[in-house]
Amino acid sequence: MDRQTVISAKHLKKAFGKGESMQVIYSDLNIDIYKGDFTVIMGSSGAGKSTLMYSLSGMDKPDGGEIHFDGTDITKLNNDKLAVFRRKQCGFVFQQIYLIEKMNLMDNVIAAGVLTSKDKEDIKKRAKELFSLVNIPEHTWKKTSSQISGGEAQRAGIVRAVINSPNVLFADEPTGALNSANSGAVLDVFTSLHKKGQSIVMVTHDKKSALRGNRIIYIKDGKIFGECDLGKFEQDSTERTEKLDKFMKEMGW
Repeated sequence: MDRQTVISAKHLKKAFGKGESMQVIYSDLNIDIYKGDFTVIMGSSGAGKSTLMYSLSGMDKPDGGEIHFDGTDITKLNNDKLAVFRRKQCGFVFQQIYLIEKMNLMDNVIAAGVLTSKDKEDIKKRAKELFSLVNIPEHTWKKTSSQISGGEAQRAGIVRAVINSPNVLFADEPTGALNSANSGAVLDVFTSLHKKGQSIVMVTHDKKSALRGNRIIYIKDGKIFGECDLGKFEQDSTERTEKLDKFMKEMGW
């Protein structure tokens, strides 16, 4: 059975600077993202992982090429239309937790939900379901991010990112600022969302995080240097870990 492509990028070009100081990030990069996949983008520092993710999500425009996202060439959209498109189609989770400090967790989520829906009660109902999914108890919903742990704040950030049922959830080093225990809890949320059918694209340099994906893409010198199919996630799978270790060694990690 053919896999359904949700994002198809062709001949992408991106560079920073001009003249002798120009840094070419990628010059002719092609990539497809498939619906229902947990795609992990890896590569050495400066390889362009995050830049590629920002291009695929419409947060940053490439200098050339096409990006067809659910049938729409987002490189042709102006900034206003692109903002509306992102709001409806994308969810974002970053290393930095961008919750509004003056608002409690529930209000943070509702504020994101009303951007695409006027049914506040429906938003609140979905928020409660998602808070339950990420193991944030009801007594925590009225707390602000400064009153909870970093792991809880990041999980609340994921709830906010998926409250509008995005086509694709994008994550850039989502566990980079967390300790081991909190990282594991956040990764469990991504795994749960993926099992429910959520398409995810995650940038990471962490192999424990990468193990959660089913498709690993390695970027090097502005190109896709290699791919690895890990299949369905299994906790504490020695075979899965060994397969990723072998792939990363082949990539020169």
